[in-house]
Amino acid sequence: MTRSLKNPKKLKRKNKASKKEEASTSSPVPSAPAKVWQPGVDEMEEGEELQFDPSAYNYLRGFNIGWPCLSFDVVQDSLGLVRTEFPHTLYGVAGTQADQQSANYIGIFKLSKITGRKRDLLPSSKNNDEEMEDDDSSSSDEEDDIADAAGGNAPVLQIKRVAHQGCVNRIRSMTQKPHICATWGDTGFVQVWDFSAHLNSLAESDAPTNRDDTIHKQTPIFKFEGHKDEGYAIDWSPVVPGRLVSGDCNKCIYLWEPTGDSWKVDSTPFMGHGASVEDLQWSPTEANIFASSSVDGKVAIWDTREGKKPKFIFKAHDADVNVISWNRLASCMIASGSDDGTFSIRDLRQIKDDSLVAHFKYHKQPITSVEWSPHEASTLAVSSADHQLTIWDLSLERDEEEEAEFKAKVKEQVNAPEDLPPQLLFVHQGQKDLKELHWHPQIPGMIISTAADGFNVLMPTNIDVTLPSAAS
Repeated sequence: MTRSLKNPKKLKRKNKASKKEEASTSSPVPSAPAKVWQPGVDEMEEGEELQFDPSAYNYLRGFNIGWPCLSFDVVQDSLGLVRTEFPHTLYGVAGTQADQQSANYIGIFKLSKITGRKRDLLPSSKNNDEEMEDDDSSSSDEEDDIADAAGGNAPVLQIKRVAHQGCVNRIRSMTQKPHICATWGDTGFVQVWDFSAHLNSLAESDAPTNRDDTIHKQTPIFKFEGHKDEGYAIDWSPVVPGRLVSGDCNKCIYLWEPTGDSWKVDSTPFMGHGASVEDLQWSPTEANIFASSSVDGKVAIWDTREGKKPKFIFKAHDADVNVISWNRLASCMIASGSDDGTFSIRDLRQIKDDSLVAHFKYHKQPITSVEWSPHEASTLAVSSADHQLTIWDLSLERDEEEEAEFKAKVKEQVNAPEDLPPQLLFVHQGQKDLKELHWHPQIPGMIISTAADGFNVLMPTNIDVTLPSAAS
């Protein structure tokens, strides 16, 4: 599978959402109901242009940190475990894919003053007289919707940059100590960094005083050179602080054990795949169990207490298995995404029999990222090389009576395809060559994604998150 970003170019400091807004506000209001456009299915006719529907988002904004980023991670903070009210603040780390090895860096960033609007899922009903009166104000209403979706005033972006040797294939922040991050480089090294000083500096500042493009020189606190090839697979254990696994394109997986302020890496790798190891995920509940996916089309389950061979290994897809995600709310479920554009859900309780729960063929290009929601056990998000980010709810089934009732409420305002899977909740477009996505673990309904043309932060209107009560 091709992992690199094609022809990386330095991104200008302009807002991605603003570009969409200009296209939307400069176009006349269509005389016919808008139609949902499906990449790989529909074709653009002469004179047609794509418009995004701002009412579909509680929030949507684009930003970039300079060079395109193949990988990033959300850094958990101390601002509250569950935050549902605007304005929001998020922290993250990202690794660049520059056009020269020496130009790469890790960006430690803070995005603050994120202001959006909680919308109603259904538009308010109006009679004919009200609709006629609203015609004159429809243009200003649309502009208000766009401004609200983009969060009104632009959020404040602050960045600290740390030099990195070569491109960053993947970066992960430790859950228990978020200032500790691990990077997989295309140089073949896995490095661990302490970004506490940079994160503290960002936390103490509400707004940037001067633009700081300085690339700081920092020594990693640990560097592992035992891999014989570069790789992409890496994951911190959510159960044992500091425990790490890293996998490479040479079919090897290494286990890291924390030893105070350092790590001891087992010199004998785990081996069982017939090709490159593409992704790794620790069990959310078991300290010694992790899963791996590979170009050989298989997913393996490993127990670190039982030798260096997989405990279970099974054919998951007919092509490379690029990514996997272990459900942290329903630990028996694991999702996998393939190079053929399909993604699957399996129940690990049935691993000896037929564990397949669902298999989806919606996307037209390789799956590049998949992640379960940290707040809804049945919901997951998927990104693909077909420039789509989709959100799915596996608990949904087609209900013709409910569909008819919904269409009656919205009348001609919806012109959606009839053959979409009922589990498909949301389709986000507008980014080119999507590479990775993450749900924010502390802000329900927020997703951050990275692509060749920068980052997006989105909060879809129809993602209804049911949060546990304080008493539960």
